[in-house]
Amino acid sequence: MTTSTPPVGETAVDGVEVNADPRPDVLTPEALAWLAELQRTFGQERNALLARRAERRAERQESATLDFLADTQHIRSGNWSVAPAPPALRNRRVEITGPTDAKMVINALNSGSTGFMADFEDSNTPTWHNLIQGQANLSAAIAGTLTFTAPDGREYALNDEVATLLVRPRGWHLDERHLLVDGEPMTGALLDFGLFVFHNGQALAERGDGPFFYLPKMESHREARLWNDVFDLAEQRLGVAPGTMKGTVLIETLPAAFEMDEILFELRTHSAGLNAGRWDYLFSAMKTFPDRPEFILPDRNSVTMAAPFMTAYTDLLVKTCHRRGAHAMGGMAAFIPSRRDAELNEKAMAKVHADKRREATAGFDGTWVAHPDLVSVAMEEFDEVLQGRDNQVDRQRDDVTVTAADLLDVASAEGEITEDGLCNDVNVTIQYVSSWLRGNGAAGIYNMMEDAATAEIARSQIWQWIHHGVTLTDGRQVTRELVRTVADDELAKIRGEVGEEFYAKSRADDAVAIFEQVCLGDELVEFLTLPAYELID
Repeated sequence: MTTSTPPVGETAVDGVEVNADPRPDVLTPEALAWLAELQRTFGQERNALLARRAERRAERQESATLDFLADTQHIRSGNWSVAPAPPALRNRRVEITGPTDAKMVINALNSGSTGFMADFEDSNTPTWHNLIQGQANLSAAIAGTLTFTAPDGREYALNDEVATLLVRPRGWHLDERHLLVDGEPMTGALLDFGLFVFHNGQALAERGDGPFFYLPKMESHREARLWNDVFDLAEQRLGVAPGTMKGTVLIETLPAAFEMDEILFELRTHSAGLNAGRWDYLFSAMKTFPDRPEFILPDRNSVTMAAPFMTAYTDLLVKTCHRRGAHAMGGMAAFIPSRRDAELNEKAMAKVHADKRREATAGFDGTWVAHPDLVSVAMEEFDEVLQGRDNQVDRQRDDVTVTAADLLDVASAEGEITEDGLCNDVNVTIQYVSSWLRGNGAAGIYNMMEDAATAEIARSQIWQWIHHGVTLTDGRQVTRELVRTVADDELAKIRGEVGEEFYAKSRADDAVAIFEQVCLGDELVEFLTLPAYELID
C-alpha cells in the first residue's frame, strides 16, 4: 500500500494549513477564516461526542441491550412540534441522490424529481479533488451556469426548472486531513457544510431555497444538538433569519432509532424531518451488538422491509415525524436499469413499484431513488396515494405501537445464509473498495448502485458470519480460510469480467488488503472508509 501526503502549505489565515491544491477560487481567505471559526467553536464538542459514542458502545456490551432514554421521557410525551416546512420543502415526493460531479449534478437536477441530495458522504470518495470540485460544481449549479461536455462530445446544461437542492455533508466521525486548523485535521462535516454555506447560503436564503441539508450517521440527540448549534452560528454570520437552514436527519443507526423524538426536538427550529436510511441501519444493527448471535442477518439481498424489525423501525419513524409536524422520508431504490436486459428491468421495476407503494401507503411523504429512470416509477406511486396533496403529515399513524423489543428483533428477518450470499458479499466488498479507492464512491455493480452503506452491510456480514461460525445451507462453516478461497474465486471472476487492461489499474491489491482488514480481523472495524481513507489523495 502507498499513500500520498502533499506538503503542508501555510495560508493567509493564522493557524490554517492546506496540504493539497489550495484552490483559491473556493478556499478564499475569508472562507478559510470561516472554516477555522467553525472548527475552533465546535471541534472540541464533536470530539467529546465521538468519545461518548465509544463509552455508550462499551456500556451496551455490558448491558446487552438498548432502550428508550429514561431522562428524556418528558420530551417523548410532550406536546410540541417542529417549525413548519418552507414552501420549497413542502412537496418532497421523490428525491434523487448522488455525488457532486458535474454530470451527476446536472442530470439529477434535471431529472424531474422534487429534490436532489448532493452527496459528500456515502456515494462520494472524499478525495480532495472530489470535495473541492464538488463545492465549485454546486456553486455553479446554484448560479445556473454549470455545464459539462462528455468525452463523446455530448453537452449537458441545466433546465430552466430544476429540483430543490439538498446537501449531505460527511458524518461526524470523519476528519479532513488535507486541511489543518491549529495543527489538527478539520472535521469533515464542518468543512463540507462550511464551504457550502459560505459560498451559497445568502443566495439560497434570498430565494427561499434554504440552505437545506441531510445530516448523516448520528447516534444520539446530543449529536443533533451540535448540528443545531452549527446552524445557529451560520445563520448569525450570514445575517439570515433564525430557522432559515433546514436539516433532515437520517435515522440510519440503531441507537438513533431510540431517540427520534429527541433528535427532532433538538433541531425543532431547523428540522425538515427524518429519513429512513435503511441500508446503513442494517449495517448498524450488526455493528451495535457484534458479539450477539441473535443479531446475525441472513443473505443481505434477502432482508426486505417486510422483516418485522424493519417495519417497526419505519412505522415508528413515520408516527414520530407526523406527530411532530415533520416529513418522513423513505429509503433508497438502488436499481440501475440495464440497457440490454429487458426481462431484468421488468422484474426489478416491479420490485421498485412495490417498494414505493409500500412506503407511500405506510405514510411516508417522499422517497429516494439512485437513477433518473426510477423517478417516474416512484412519483407514480406517491401521486396515487397523495392525490394532489403536497404530503401526508396529517396522517398520524395512531395505530402504531413499537417497543424496544420490536426494534431489536433482528432475528425476525427471514432468509438463509448461502454460498451465493457469501460470494456476493465478497465480490461487492472488493469491487466497491476498488472503485472507492479510484475516486468513485457510487459504483454500479451488477445493476445495483452500491455505495458505502451497502458495502458496509456486505463486509460486516462476512465478519459476522466468521465471528459466529455460521453454517451455510450446504453445510460448510464460514471461516477465514473459506472466505479467502471465495475471494480468490471472485477476484478471478472480476478479472474476467473487466478485462486485463482495466484490472491492472483497478487498485485490486489495495482493495484486497482493505478487504482483509475489515472482513477478516479480530475486531469489527467501525467504518471501512476509515482505513481506506489513508490510501487516497
